[in-house]
Amino acid sequence: MKKVKNSELLLSYIREGRTMTSREKLALITQLSIPSILAQISATVMFFIDASMVGHLGAKASAAIGLVETTGWLMGGLASAANMGFSVQVAHCIGANDFEAARGVLRQSIVCCLIWSLMTSVIALGIAPFLPYWLGGSAEIARDASLYFGIFGICGIFFQMEGLAGSMLKCSGNMKIPSVLNIGMCVMDVVFNYLFIYVLDLKVVGAAIGTGVAILITACLMLYFLIYRSKMLSLVGRPGSFKPQSDTVSRAFKIGAPMGLQHLLMGSAQVVSTLIVAPIGTVAIAAHSLAITVESLCYMPGYGIAEAATTLVGQGIGAGQKLLTRSFAYMSVGLGITVMTLMGVLMWIFAPELMAIMSPVEEVIAQGTEVLRIEAWAEPMFAASIVANGVFIGAGDTMIPAIMSLASMWAVRLTLAASLAPKFGLKGVWTAMAVELFFRGTIFLARLFKGGWAEKLKVRSVE
Repeated sequence: MKKVKNSELLLSYIREGRTMTSREKLALITQLSIPSILAQISATVMFFIDASMVGHLGAKASAAIGLVETTGWLMGGLASAANMGFSVQVAHCIGANDFEAARGVLRQSIVCCLIWSLMTSVIALGIAPFLPYWLGGSAEIARDASLYFGIFGICGIFFQMEGLAGSMLKCSGNMKIPSVLNIGMCVMDVVFNYLFIYVLDLKVVGAAIGTGVAILITACLMLYFLIYRSKMLSLVGRPGSFKPQSDTVSRAFKIGAPMGLQHLLMGSAQVVSTLIVAPIGTVAIAAHSLAITVESLCYMPGYGIAEAATTLVGQGIGAGQKLLTRSFAYMSVGLGITVMTLMGVLMWIFAPELMAIMSPVEEVIAQGTEVLRIEAWAEPMFAASIVANGVFIGAGDTMIPAIMSLASMWAVRLTLAASLAPKFGLKGVWTAMAVELFFRGTIFLARLFKGGWAEKLKVRSVE
């Protein structure tokens, strides 16, 4: 059997305009996806173990973190949007074989993202004392929730730089280093969390500190491999200006702003979802939070494949390879649906065992198992929306997909959840979630095959 070429060689085919066989395209998607999938799964396992450590402190501890968790995701989403605004430009430059331009974008991104992360960290610290009460939390969990979120906010700059360096390396086609470092971060997180939660007896606060230290170390290593070791993007011995240029910042804003708005409003929707769950009770909040962590084991492979799709579509557009880019898009989405369907089946089967790892409280386990088995049915279409969105990001097409996601979340999920929760409790909230994910996947597939993202290919191939 003919040996499959490595990803570095296959990526050069895109830049050189060479024809690729279906086997080579699938091999490249798989080779780029696997390290990212492993990193995504390891990150999920990290949160899984974290939640389990905190969960064994009791339902109140789980509820304290669960209450502010969605707001933390919102902050992470805004950081990711800023990073992608620049890294997609780098992918386009690399696809066009313009490595100096790619390094120029990198320099400007470091300055802009540092400023952005400082702003968001200050805001997070300012709202931390009030956030648990705004979200409907009770006094018995408010103090721990505030401290947890405040420490998370302080670590925002580390998270931003780790994400920026990782996304830059991935868009250059280097999936292995970010993935290995992220797996290492998960191991460090478990070690540090055990130290701070149990050995130093800091409980919920210890979970935040342990994660923050792990992110800081990983950010330093990620920046080292980007700035000193990357073949395409290393800045050592390659002088250039770090001053942000209006055209680069403007393009980053056009790509990142819709994503940022999407994350802001989607995160706000998650917060509203928490508000809907909060009146059901502390056990429901704990079960809801822990079940979300368990479910992430199922959908993280989709995000890994989506990252590969972003890289391939971004470089394909930069190289002006219209047909190849379409092929990468369709094959990536198909692979994502296949993998997440299998994960959904496994989640349905092992839901009780997974929830039992997360919490010793029988009622939390029972409610978590019930909602996970509802959600399992939506995983194939959730995969379609995740990977298709990765395709659209690689094309720099972020506005319409953001509007689609927001309309789906606010008009379908939250409306349905608010109407079902009073009668069906947590089960009603997760039924609304499953219906919305199926709807979102359907409209994203429609855009993938018939929508306007392909217009980006026409424009780029003519430039």
